Amino acid sequence: MTQSLRDIDVTCDFLRLTFAPNKTKLGSFTGKTMRKVNTNHMAELLWSSPKGKFAGAGKEISEELGRKPMSTDLMERQPFDVEILRVSPGKTPCPYHSHSAQWEFYHIISGNGQVRHKDGMTAIEAGDAFTFPPGEPHQIINDSAADLIVYVVADNPIGESCHYPDSKKWLVRSPERRLLCSEPLDYYDGEE
Repeated sequence: MTQSLRDIDVTCDFLRLTFAPNKTKLGSFTGKTMRKVNTNHMAELLWSSPKGKFAGAGKEISEELGRKPMSTDLMERQPFDVEILRVSPGKTPCPYHSHSAQWEFYHIISGNGQVRHKDGMTAIEAGDAFTFPPGEPHQIINDSAADLIVYVVADNPIGESCHYPDSKKWLVRSPERRLLCSEPLDYYDGEE
């Protein structure tokens, strides 16, 4: 399935909420059953922008383990999101962006490419690990001839928003997801 980036958040959430993952019961932990999945057997969720500049594939491990991304209950939402990201040669999975509150950890499993960040570009290869704290724009780019496989962990704060510096847009997730673009405004504009 191929989706446009403007639809991917809604589509991902819909799929995550409606997909019934295979789970293996292995004992209990504080009265709950431990869940286990084998990522080798998980389907990839594919996405692409309308013109194909941005594209990727992901195995949403946290959702497969039962995470409910739209829940405000932290026991259902879980404190972090784990994904195996695959970026095809010549692609980047998303536009250059920063998060308002979310931390992201990346570990390159195989392949190589570039990371665009506030100080420029940095080459990445298998074995490299790095983080981006809130407010630091970043973008993964596969400029190689082979797939780039990345293990991604994000801390998933409620009320998170994103900024896209190149297009000057904001993705606002509270109370619902909307992309916004505006000239800078004074705090009191439209209030008095």
